[in-house]
Amino acid sequence: MFAIIQTGGKQVKVTEGQEIYVEKLDVEAGDTFEFTEVLATSDKIGHPYVEGAKVVAEVIKQGRQRKIIVFKYKRRKNYRRKQGHRQAYTKLVVKSIQG
Repeated sequence: MFAIIQTGGKQVKVTEGQEIYVEKLDVEAGDTFEFTEVLATSDKIGHPYVEGAKVVAEVIKQGRQRKIIVFKYKRRKNYRRKQGHRQAYTKLVVKSIQG
C-alpha cells in the first residue's frame, strides 16, 4: 500500500517501512509524527485530501544537508557575492498508512 502526502510544499509518495527526507519538522528524534494531509492512497484519491487517512512516521534524526555555494557575479563591474547555504531536514521512517 502506498500514499501520497503533502509536506513542506512538496508531494511525496511513501510506502510502509520507507525512509524519507522532508523539510524540517518541529519534533524531536524518537517521536512519532502523523501526516493528515494525504492526497491519495493506493485505492482512494482525495479532493483535495482523503478523509480519515493518515500516515504515521517515526523521526530518526534532524540534520542539515551539505553546503551549497551561491555565487553572484557581474563581469567587468567588480561585483562578486559569495554565500553558503545548508538546508535543514528531518529523516523519517514510515510506520503505517491508515485509510
